[in-house]
Amino acid sequence: MEPRREIFPHVIEMNYQARRRLGCCVYLVFDDNNNWMLIDIGYTDTVDEIVEMARRMDFPLANCRYLVATHADVDHIQGLKRAKELLPEAEIVGHPDTAELLREGDRIATYAEITAQDISLEMPPVKVDRLINEGDTLTVGNLEFEVWHTPGHTNGQLSFRMGNLLFSGDNIYRDGCVGNIDAHHGSDIPDFIESLTRIRNSDAEWLLPSHGPPFRKDDKQLQATIDRLDGYQHMADFGTCAVDWPLLDEWEDELVKGFQPD
Repeated sequence: MEPRREIFPHVIEMNYQARRRLGCCVYLVFDDNNNWMLIDIGYTDTVDEIVEMARRMDFPLANCRYLVATHADVDHIQGLKRAKELLPEAEIVGHPDTAELLREGDRIATYAEITAQDISLEMPPVKVDRLINEGDTLTVGNLEFEVWHTPGHTNGQLSFRMGNLLFSGDNIYRDGCVGNIDAHHGSDIPDFIESLTRIRNSDAEWLLPSHGPPFRKDDKQLQATIDRLDGYQHMADFGTCAVDWPLLDEWEDELVKGFQPD
C-alpha cells in the first residue's frame, strides 16, 4: 500500500500525492471506511494515473461514490468520461449549467476550442448523473459537504464546505488571483464579487482552490481582491463583462461642449 499523504484529515490532493504537477487540483476525500470521492478530475491523459494512485493507496475502486465537477472548464472535466469508465459505480455530480455543457460536449464555453490561440482539445460528452445546487448536501459515509453556488468565473461554479475547509474552486488562489474573466465563458463580475464576499464573511479557516496550494483564509486579501474586481466592473479591458465605462459618459459631455485641447 502506498502511503497516503493527507493535506488535512480525510483529504488527499493528488498533485501532492504524486509530488508533481498533474494539472488542476484533484481532491480525494474519504471516510473511515474507505468510501471516497474525487473533486474535479482534470484532463483525460492523467485520469488513469490518478485512479491507479487511488488503487495503490488501497481505496477500493467500487467505493468511489462521486466524481464532482466544480465547474465545466476543460482542464477540470475533460477526463470525466474516462473516469466514469474506470469507476462505473461513481455518480458524476455537478450544477445544472455544468451538466448542460457536459451533455453537449460544448467546446467553446468549456475553453476546449479557442481558435485565436490555436487551442483545440477534445471535449467528450458525458452525462451528469445527479444535479446539485445551493443548499444541497453530499455525503460520503460520515462526512458531509455543504454545496455552495459561487458563480462569477462561470455561472455553474460550485464550492463545497466541510467543517473548517472550503473547497473553493476557481474563486480565489493563494496569490489573490481569481479564475479568468471572459464574456464567452459566461463570467459575471458582480456575481464574482458576491461569491468572494460570501467566502470572506464565512467562518471557513482554509481554502482549497482548484489551482495551486491550499491556504489559510485571509479576509484582508479577499477584500483586496473584491476591491480589484469592483474596479474591473468599470474598465473597458473587460469588455461586456464590465457594467459600464465612465470614460464614455465623460466623452458624451465633451461632445456637447466641444473639444478643448490642453
